[in-house]
Amino acid sequence: MPYVEIIVAVLGAFALAWLADLVSGRRGLFATSLVSAVAAVTGWFLAVRVFAVGTMDEWTWVLWSLAGSALALGAFFLFRSKR
Repeated sequence: MPYVEIIVAVLGAFALAWLADLVSGRRGLFATSLVSAVAAVTGWFLAVRVFAVGTMDEWTWVLWSLAGSALALGAFFLFRSKR
């Protein structure tokens, strides 16, 4: 399968968003999914275009993408409004 890395990155970002939503008490899957998706794209951009540590044919960018997603979800829950 030529696009297995992309599928794993998308499913991994959604899984991180789902786990973050479960840990936070189910406040909103849409918000965590949005944060996770944007951060995953940012992680890909940093890995492939900015730092050039990997290409789209390697698995390195998937790790960067998931790490960016995890960091952004942590920051999201740290700095979000708590009404």
